[in-house]
Amino acid sequence: MDAALQTAVAALRAGGVVAYPTEAVYGLGCDPQDHAAFNRVFTLKQRPPTQGVLLIAADFAQVERYIDATTPVAAIERARASWPGPYTWIFPRAANVPGWIAGNHAGIALRVTAHPVAAALCRAFGGAIVSTSANRHGEAPARSAEQVRTAFGSEVSYILDGAVGGQERPTTIRDAISGEQVRA
Repeated sequence: MDAALQTAVAALRAGGVVAYPTEAVYGLGCDPQDHAAFNRVFTLKQRPPTQGVLLIAADFAQVERYIDATTPVAAIERARASWPGPYTWIFPRAANVPGWIAGNHAGIALRVTAHPVAAALCRAFGGAIVSTSANRHGEAPARSAEQVRTAFGSEVSYILDGAVGGQERPTTIRDAISGEQVRA
């Protein structure tokens, strides 16, 4: 593992917030099990935590534990057919998923990312991480490490440098059960 990834993982494990490139924009992430780190993300964004966030992962095994065991196999297969890739799916969440991740939503939004840097971060961390756009609420998301520095300065624990992917807009979000598009 290279030094930048080691530093980013150390920051995540210490309860920090890390900025990293994704398919379309820079994301802010933390350990989803760390409530204090999660609250730091929402403080940085100046957004109410009731809105919830999505989790990204390097592979299906990293998100499987967040999905309710009674979820129809067809829903899981639909999502898995699109992964890794720029597709976020909302699943019924497992009973042990902390409520703060989903906010006021009944489900949980998950994505197995195809972005090499974001996937490497999840792989090195050993699990899924929070993924929400790197911006203050109502502002345009950062699309470079420099834009993250300008927006947040030293408020972010670490910025993992890299180019964002080719997507023009944040990922499509669909309901895993119905297949219905929630966000274009």
